[in-house]
Amino acid sequence: MAREKMEAAGEAAATPELSYREQLGFLNPIAQPLASRKLTRKLLKCIRKAIKHKQVRRGVKEVQKFINKGEKGITVLAGDTLPIDVYCHIPIMCEERSLPYAYVPSKTDLGLAAGSKRPTCAIMIKPHEDYQEAYDECLEEVSALPLPL
Repeated sequence: MAREKMEAAGEAAATPELSYREQLGFLNPIAQPLASRKLTRKLLKCIRKAIKHKQVRRGVKEVQKFINKGEKGITVLAGDTLPIDVYCHIPIMCEERSLPYAYVPSKTDLGLAAGSKRPTCAIMIKPHEDYQEAYDECLEEVSALPLPL
């Protein structure tokens, strides 16, 4: 039994990851504004830094709770989440509170960046002085993205 699990894990690790362009094929129709390849890398890197300082809110329920409490940060959403109804209210909440948000193509990459084996569809990055420079750079680029109509 344990051997089978190890073989399955080995096969999963051997399968090549999808490129950014391939991931775009799985996007939801509401995934706007979508982060560019470069911005996606910066956001995932910022999430990895924020995880070390426990400055991340992960999951729809937790992100929604802290948006309602008035917490500030960058909200990152996965563009390949189905059904859309799970998290379609989060961008509206962010716009009402003037919080920046962006979509990245993959919930798997978002979960891995957050230090989890499980995919996640919503993450909020909170500011912290140890990674302030990376956070400010991401904040500036996400704020510059055009909002959907």
